[in-house]
Parts: sequence; structure tokens; C-alpha cells
Amino acid sequence: MAAKAVLWDIGNVIVRWNPRTLYQAFFEEPAECDRFLSHVCTMQWHVAHDLGVTFADNRAPLLARFPEYAQAIHAWETRWWDMFSGPIPETEAAIEALHAAGVPQYGVTNMSHETFPGTIAMSPAFARLRDYVVSAHVGLMKPDPAFFAHACEKFGLAPGEVVFVDDSAANIESARRFGFDTHHFTDPAALRPALEARGLLRV
Repeated sequence: MAAKAVLWDIGNVIVRWNPRTLYQAFFEEPAECDRFLSHVCTMQWHVAHDLGVTFADNRAPLLARFPEYAQAIHAWETRWWDMFSGPIPETEAAIEALHAAGVPQYGVTNMSHETFPGTIAMSPAFARLRDYVVSAHVGLMKPDPAFFAHACEKFGLAPGEVVFVDDSAANIESARRFGFDTHHFTDPAALRPALEARGLLRV
């Protein structure tokens, strides 16, 4: 089945996001930054936001356990946008080119409902995506195959019609097994050639 639509991950595919971008400036000592991100506000802890838990509710247990880090814990929300370093130009250009070619595009993301509106305001390219599936809205997360099934049902697509672009190897592997054609986004310069190879853009 020929590819006819593109599903885009958002973080580190369309816009760059990394908590270290904030916290390496927040903490003077690199070792203290490392400790905070590996023992306090960890990525495992952050998963709850992506499943719909509010920032306020999710940080409450951490504030009780780590009162010495109260300011830094609050910064996960109050300085959330300092974790971003802007849109990725190669992806923006690809989205615009696909839009001009009439290729349907959608967003699929593990993201908090509290940060989703501000994130998709970061680039005009987001307006080219016809619809989104957001983990916090549906209670499912990539790489769960049920997340991909929900996206296909919502967008009216068969798996074989989809090119899925994501920076996570685990998400890519699960999506490949689900039946998507996949592109593991590791080098922005490789994105357009990958879309051209699938006949979605002209060489």
C-alpha cells in the first residue's frame, strides 16, 4: 500500500525540547543538574503529565520529598518554555512542502494537555497539520500500539498508508510492528530525502 499521509511526532522532531536546556542554566554545578534530573524531576516522573496529571498534582509528592529543590521543581512548570530551543527548520520546510503537494499531515504526541496549546503556537508549520492525537487527551501513550490504532481510527487511515516520523527508537519499532512505514528522525538533513524516497515529495 502506497504512503499517502504523514504522522509527525512533535518534541525533537518539529520543535526541540530538553529539560537540560533549562536546568543546566538553573544549576551552577553540572553534577547538581545531573542529580536533579536523575533523582528528582526524572523522565519517569514526567510521564504522568503526558497521561493527563496536572503539573500541580504531580509535583506535590516531590515537594514533600525534596523540599530543598522546591524552586527547581516548580520551575518544571513555571519555566517550562525555557526547555525549548525553537523549531527545527528542516522539519518546518518539509511540512510546508508536503502541504503544498496536498499530502495530509497529522500530529501524534506524548504531551500534557496543559502545554499542548502553547507548543503548537511555536511554529506556523503546526497549522498545516489537520488534526492531532495527544496522549493526555486519550489516556494512551506511544509506543502503545493502542495509541497508533486510535490515531488511525481518528484520522481515517490504514496503517499501510502512513509514514510515521519520530525521534524515539522505541516508538519507531512499535510503530513499524503496527504496520506503519517509519522514519527514525535522528538527522534533520535526512528527512526530506526520506520523504522523496517514498514518493511524497519530488526530488
